Amino acid sequence: MISVSWLKKRLPYWTRLEALLDQTRRSGLQSLGRSELRELGLLYRQTATDLSAVRGDAGSVQQARYLNQLLGRAHNTIYAGQKKTLAGIVDFYFKQYPRIFRRFLPYTAAATAVFLVGAIAGLLLTLSNPQFMRSFLGPAMVSTIERHEMWTHSVVAMKPQASSAIMTNNLSVSFVTFAAGITAGIGTLYMLFFNGMMMGVVSTACGLNQMSLSLWSFVAPHGVLELPSIFIAGGAGLRFAQALLFPGLLSRRDSLAQGGNDAVRLLVGVIPMLVIAGTIEGFFSPSSVPVVMKFLLAAALFAALLLYLFGASRSTARPTKDSAL
Repeated sequence: MISVSWLKKRLPYWTRLEALLDQTRRSGLQSLGRSELRELGLLYRQTATDLSAVRGDAGSVQQARYLNQLLGRAHNTIYAGQKKTLAGIVDFYFKQYPRIFRRFLPYTAAATAVFLVGAIAGLLLTLSNPQFMRSFLGPAMVSTIERHEMWTHSVVAMKPQASSAIMTNNLSVSFVTFAAGITAGIGTLYMLFFNGMMMGVVSTACGLNQMSLSLWSFVAPHGVLELPSIFIAGGAGLRFAQALLFPGLLSRRDSLAQGGNDAVRLLVGVIPMLVIAGTIEGFFSPSSVPVVMKFLLAAALFAALLLYLFGASRSTARPTKDSAL
């Protein structure tokens, strides 16, 4: 049986949920700040639990009816969302995303560090035992490097198809790196370390065979966007793992809901970067354009990326209201 004291204890939460719903009805969902949006979701889930308890008490029919109506309003508000307009997408990528990136920068920095550790491990293992690169890369690729040949001829021959395949592969790698966060971060760490080791072994193998310039002139134009995208995706996976392992004062379910939302918003920002990187890798990187032009493009793209991520939206870096994606 539901006690009067329990109803009095829960009433302020229901009243607060109703107040937030009234605000969204008057001014729209975008009128809520980030903390209020999280509060809305948390109150919705708590009230759903309260309704289950109230329904089990035959003497609480009136309260059950009230909570059922309140949850119906909350459900329509939360899940109806906003129509995704072109203006909304532009606003997200040019105003909101740089702030999201900076907010979760420690996770991206940790992912970058794991990649670099893998790259250093690949370099040291190859230098200490040159046979390691043959077992790691395979005899065919090592033979190609030893003949001073690049492995990009097929890309040049089929540029449109290759570009599409490269985009798909890069998106797959980034999404898998992110999704592996569900393994308590172990899968994400493995993907980052393995890709770092691959880069370390390949670059060392090319260096030992006087092919460093050929390698880096190919990698640089698209790599300045592709590699940061993988680091950011890894950071998103680590944010999800952190929510899973360390929920803090939240329930694990609420922690995962909040962490998953943060991680997805961080992840989707890399999609345009990977599309641009795939286009460059398919058409420009393997071309016969002078090496200096490739490095100049790489420098320009990297400078633009840094300006976008660290300089954009500085004037509104601490907004009082934040629209939802």
